[in-house]
This record gives sequence, C-alpha cells and structure tokens, in this order.
Amino acid sequence: MLRFLSLGRTLFLPLLIGLALGCSQKAFVKKPTEPKTEPKKETIEESRFLSNIRQLTFSGLRAGEGYFSADGRSLIFQSERIDTNPFYQIYVLDLENGATSLLSPGYGKTTCGWFHPSNDWALFSSTHRDPESLKKQTQELEFRASGKSKRYSWDYDENYEIYAQELPAGLLRQLTKVKGYDAEASYSPDGSRILFASNRLAYSGNLSAEEKTIFEKDKSYFIDLYTMSVNGGDVRRLTSHPGYDGGPFYSTDGTLITWRRFDASGTKAEIYVMNSDGGEQRQLSNLNAMSWAPYFHPSGDYIIFTTNIHGFSNFELYLTRVDGLGSPIRVTTTDGFDGLPVFSPDGKTLSWTSKRGFGEGAQLFLSEWDDANARSALGLNTAFSAPQESSLAAGSSRLHSLVSPLSAADMQGRRTGTPGEAKATSFAANELQSAGLFPLPTQEDYFQEFRFTSGVALGTGNSLELKRKEAQWTDVEQSDTWIPLSFSKTGEIPAASVVFVGYGIKAPATNSAPEYDSYVHTDVKDKWVLVF
Repeated sequence: MLRFLSLGRTLFLPLLIGLALGCSQKAFVKKPTEPKTEPKKETIEESRFLSNIRQLTFSGLRAGEGYFSADGRSLIFQSERIDTNPFYQIYVLDLENGATSLLSPGYGKTTCGWFHPSNDWALFSSTHRDPESLKKQTQELEFRASGKSKRYSWDYDENYEIYAQELPAGLLRQLTKVKGYDAEASYSPDGSRILFASNRLAYSGNLSAEEKTIFEKDKSYFIDLYTMSVNGGDVRRLTSHPGYDGGPFYSTDGTLITWRRFDASGTKAEIYVMNSDGGEQRQLSNLNAMSWAPYFHPSGDYIIFTTNIHGFSNFELYLTRVDGLGSPIRVTTTDGFDGLPVFSPDGKTLSWTSKRGFGEGAQLFLSEWDDANARSALGLNTAFSAPQESSLAAGSSRLHSLVSPLSAADMQGRRTGTPGEAKATSFAANELQSAGLFPLPTQEDYFQEFRFTSGVALGTGNSLELKRKEAQWTDVEQSDTWIPLSFSKTGEIPAASVVFVGYGIKAPATNSAPEYDSYVHTDVKDKWVLVF
C-alpha cells in the first residue's frame, strides 16, 4: 500500500508538490517499524512563542540534544541510528545543505556534544575505550530483541570520559582520565574553560559507610559541577550539594551558569543559576516537580527549561527570568515529551527534542522564536538586538530546512514504496500540520492509501510462438529480441496489417514550433501500430 497526502483545501496542493520535490534525553522506547500516520494535535497556545514548527531529524530510533555552532550553521546532536550499536552516537548536521556526518567513534555509548566557539573542535562524552563496550552493545541488542521492557533509567557509566574531536573529524583527544561519570560538558563562550558534571569523588575511596550505601543505589547522587581548562587540566569543583547537579551551561557573556539540581530523593529537580566561579548559587524555579535542562536566551535575560509539572510523562517547556522575578511561563502544550530546548546564537530559532512527530522515538524539532512576546509575557522591558538576517538569507535558510531533509541520504532517493519514501511523506505531512492545514473532513489524518505495482518479474512459463503462411518459428528465446510487459495478453493474437508511425507523437503548435502529428496521414484502425 502507498500513502499520499490529502488536504481539506485544494488551494494548498501546489505547496505539497513543492515539498515532495524539493544534556541527555533519557528514554527507552521500541524501535518503530514505520512512521506513524497520525500526528499529535497541537493547541493554539504554542503559537504565542513558536511558529513554523518543523521536524529536523527522522533517522534512527531516536535523536536529541541538538546544540548550535557559534555561527548557527551547524548542529551537533546525539542519535541511535547504527544497527549494530543500540546506544547514542554523536553527529554533526550542516543546517545549510543537510549533510549529516558521524563524529564519535561509532561504538560504545556517547552523550552531550558541544562545539568550541572557533568551530575547530567539538566535545562529547564516550565509553568507547571501555574494554566491555562491545559486549554491552550486544547485551542491549539482545534484550531489545527479546521484546522485554524495563523501567527507564539513565546509565551513569563510570567509563564515560570527555573527549575533544578536531573538526573536520581528525585528532581525538581524551581530556578526563579519572574513574567515574564525566559528561554533560560544554565550552565557555571564550573557549578557555570546559564546564561538566562528574561523580568522580564517589570513586575516591573517601565515602562513609552511609554514603556508600546511597551510592550503590543511586550513582547520580554524588554528581557535582566542575570546570577545567580546554586541555583537561586545572580542574575546579563548583558545587557540593547532596543530590544530582547536572546539565550546566554558561550564559552568552560567560558570567553565569545555569543547571538543574535534584533533591536527595532524586525524584524532583529545580532550576538554579550561579556565578561562573560557583558563587551566589540561587534557585529560580519552585515547581515541586522534575524541572531540568535549562538554557539561556542569548540576551541572558531569561532561561527556557523543561518540567513535568503537568504529569509524570508530560514534559513541557517553560520560561523564567534570570533574576527570579515573576512566575514561570508555559511555552509548549503538546502532550508527551518536549524537552532539552536550545536557542540559536541569534535567539531567533529554538531547537528542542520532542515526541510530537512521526515515529515512536523522540526527534529534533526547530521553530522560529518570538523573543518580543516572550519578553512581554515575562514582564521584561528591555529589548534584545540580535544580528539582522536579510530576507534573502532567511528565505534561503527556510528552503534549506525543507530541501535538505528530503534530499538526505537516509531518504534513499524517496523511491515509491521504500522506507525513504515513507519518511519523506511523513516529513511533508508534518510540514502541513505545522502550517495549520487540516486533513479532509472525512479523514482523521493527511493520508489516503492506494495500491500500486512496484515491479514485475518474469515467470517460468513465458513463451512466444510466431506463425505465418510461409514459415513457423517456435520457442523464440527471451533476449533483447522480445520481452513480455506487465499488460501482455495471454493467448492467440490474430494477424493484422502493421503500420509504422515513427515515435507516435501528437503535439500541438506552440509559439516556437508548429503542430506535429505522426498519425495525421495514417489509418491505424484494426491494424498493429509500430513505434520507436
């Protein structure tokens, strides 16, 4: 069966034709066998801050944590898309041409990629030097293949180390070499320091008996925030609070750090900010829920973050002022997971991880961001002056955002009936939904199914026998001489006269060419017609 998109407003069919041509997300889901055919409904409130929402990634079981390069032209993200490795690997997406390349080694577990401000290096954490890494991959693949399920939990593998990869993929430099979970790293805006999370002290042998008992049950309990120089030296500890401190990021000017702090039970978290040296730590949110993944707007005036205040599995995006005044403002309202939000360097685009799209796993999404409305909602009177993008550049960027995914290698050329074609169709449907277009009133989704013939194979009983008065040929061998078509008749075909009509063209006159008709002087009634 093949699906084609159907709109309730035929006025927008040309749009469809044009489309067709043209840190750490911690979730465990089953691998989808095909894209979903029914996108989740969005409510109108999201348009308050978000517009032109579109799905950015489609490949693999899931993808997430997309962070922009300093020039806004690339995105580094993690994705599960290698058949022999069920764990995340790090990829770089060129937002101008859609090219996606693997940055990490391809084996082991990885998480939390980040670009250096110079765009010459990129950070990520990996366990690929763990001697058991391949064994762990096999065990996880076997577990998933068994059809069993388990309660989700992030693996704070003690073999995670932080690496710096030269760009384009060249020298790989290991920066941390201490036993423990070293991850969630990002560069300072000036490129001189690296901010990261680690539970290395729990492996130092200095825990009390009570602390050892806690650590055996919860590997995240002793995770604190640290900074180090870009070569891995001069390590400085910033936090020492019971419970998990993680997901830290610098403000654009490098003066502040935001992060999420879990309580001692590990079930609730709130958003915090502090000075870049660890001083003046202060709590911004007080939602009594799991609030995490904070990220600064480039202006430094407000933070966007994730919270499940509306339900255990319903994560939504919220805004809060950096000075802590006022109440948090809701951004997304779509059921399910919306998290890990990131602003582009100019503050005009929001990237985040969501399960609102097609396929069962979360993927990356992009949206245009309305900073003016956000400031108004937060009660901020100051304006943010972002670099102005020309209308030509904006149009080019929008065109790339449509064409690049459709022409990517994982679309497989979009041949009819292939998995690549299904992805492309789902991509187009998601664009229609984002544009506010509705399906036909008689349908629940954008798709209609129809049967088609994808290919015809020759059978074993094909034969051809030619007869005429003077001679007879039987069992003519199949070769370049003849081949049956899918609509070939079975049985005897009566003899008749044959007329030759060249290429069999009938073309009306145009301004530059006269009318052409191969049949105008030929009688073809009750005759065989031979054409090139």
